[in-house]
Amino acid sequence: QVQLQESGPGLVKPSQTLSLTCTVSGGSITTDYTYWSWIRQPPGKGLEFIGHITYSGNTYYSPSLKSRTSISRDTSKNQFTLQLNSVTPEDTAVYYCARKSLGTLYDYWGQGTQVTVSS
Repeated sequence: QVQLQESGPGLVKPSQTLSLTCTVSGGSITTDYTYWSWIRQPPGKGLEFIGHITYSGNTYYSPSLKSRTSISRDTSKNQFTLQLNSVTPEDTAVYYCARKSLGTLYDYWGQGTQVTVSS
């Protein structure tokens, strides 16, 4: 059973960088044809895809967030990390990490972590 767990600060000040880590257990982030994603849900809104890093280390970002987003990984720790720069209160959301396999929907999710952007 693959398990994902988000970690990081729950409060970030405007203009600073939001940094979250997803720790994966029960499976490897280098497993062929897997995509390790960050998704968020602002209050009262739907889910928003942020970006992903593939099993081979390639990245893809939502065009609307691309200029502020970076996703990286540490294969020795089986973790992947989100950095979102220059945050504003509009970046306040529950942030999820999730796994998607080629040709399937997201099959494993973290429990989500609340991040609030406020001074």
